[in-house]
Amino acid sequence: MRPSRDTLGRRGEAEAAVYLRGIGYRIVATRERVLRGDIDLVALDGRTVVFVEVRSRTDTTHGHPAETVGYHKQRRIAQLAAAYIRRHRLEDCAARIDVVTVVFEGPDGRPQIEHFQNAFESS
Repeated sequence: MRPSRDTLGRRGEAEAAVYLRGIGYRIVATRERVLRGDIDLVALDGRTVVFVEVRSRTDTTHGHPAETVGYHKQRRIAQLAAAYIRRHRLEDCAARIDVVTVVFEGPDGRPQIEHFQNAFESS
């Protein structure tokens, strides 16, 4: 039985957070609600605020999960990041948007994680 989309998303976000902590990021928010949307993860990489979009799939039969972050999704994530920056008065901080993909594939369902730093421009 396949997990629901929400269950898969939450599991992917949890795995992404573990991965990011493992490479030295500090997670400061999960599923941050902004402008009637959610930012999956907000993290600090040193002094840089990182907005992380997590894309999860159970396999790559229908393409890589990073392919689902098209132009409109990129614009929406950039809008949410800008609103977060304004809300928390972080205009003077360096910021970027990363994409982390999590594929739960194979017989053991272990996550395969890929991290795309500065995946697209936020302007």
